[in-house]
Amino acid sequence: MSKVPLTLNGAEMLRQELHNLKTVERPSVINAISEARAQGDLSENAEYDAAKEKQSFIEGRIVELEFKLGSAQIIDPKSLAPDGRCVFGTTVVLEDVNNGDVVTYQIVGEDEADIRKRKISIGSPIARALIGKSSGDIAEVQAPGGVREYEVVEVQYI
Repeated sequence: MSKVPLTLNGAEMLRQELHNLKTVERPSVINAISEARAQGDLSENAEYDAAKEKQSFIEGRIVELEFKLGSAQIIDPKSLAPDGRCVFGTTVVLEDVNNGDVVTYQIVGEDEADIRKRKISIGSPIARALIGKSSGDIAEVQAPGGVREYEVVEVQYI
């Protein structure tokens, strides 16, 4: 079984979602199924079909979250030895070599990636190009529009 890398925040986020599914969503959908059954003929009952479909989704997501948390390798960026290299969990300040734009990203697990929050997945092209780089290094990223070059300005272990 391969390990699923997660930051402390990412693991907590998944735990909260799992708790919500088990304590709020699952009982709610079970109640909806009971109410729909009480209405009689299930073959033409749209509410029953919708509730069963939602139940299927919830149960599938619970299994998925339990698997991910069970096989998680939780990494706290603050506990990493700050040797200046980009690794999972680090926050990286980058400068686009072509136009000088500066961006900051944190390299996180697949489930916690959110570009609006400047969190990029470890599997993304930019994260793969950054792993192992240090301040001053140039990372070449294969983007849809061609190769982009970014200079690593700073690597933070926060």
